[in-house]
Amino acid sequence: MEMEEYLKVSEVIDWQHPEIMECAKQIASRHETPSAIAQACFEWVRDQIHHSYDYQMSPVTCRASDVLQHKTGYCYAKSHLLAALLRANEIPAGLCYQRLSIDGKGAPYCLHGLNAIHLPAIGWYRVDARGNKEAVNAQFTPPQEQLAFKIQFPEEADFPAILSEPLPVVIEALQGQNTWDDMLRNLPDISFEFMKSYGLW
Repeated sequence: MEMEEYLKVSEVIDWQHPEIMECAKQIASRHETPSAIAQACFEWVRDQIHHSYDYQMSPVTCRASDVLQHKTGYCYAKSHLLAALLRANEIPAGLCYQRLSIDGKGAPYCLHGLNAIHLPAIGWYRVDARGNKEAVNAQFTPPQEQLAFKIQFPEEADFPAILSEPLPVVIEALQGQNTWDDMLRNLPDISFEFMKSYGLW
């Protein structure tokens, strides 16, 4: 994979925004290695940015700089900010997705957003900064993954693709809602056929 794709700035992963660059610099200032910086960025987003549903916080954020400004976001938005902080520290970062049951009991389903980080001597390593709570304990323990959720049902999926930009359906969902509960009623999902056509599966 071309690492430049996972370091670029974009409308959503706007890591050259002054506040993101300053935040990334502050987080990195206490660490020396890329792996330590990556862990610090992950834990900062996981713990300092409130998951919009968990905390019932609005507005619905999408762009990384907006997530930082409002200190809240759904899993997708938090993954956008983490990617931005990592790229600002010259660490390649991508976006990954799972398809999960919304209530943990089966249908309906929705996409779940997380990240992949390219670490020296390890390669791509996935982390989930959605925020820990009861029964959710995502950690940075390379080379072993410790994600927030595991696949439980046949209709769920763990997509191996590492994207440099968010899925359009995710951006549309985030930009189309104003409040956390509006977003909860309109969580993005994709069919298995779309997964295959998009190269996710």
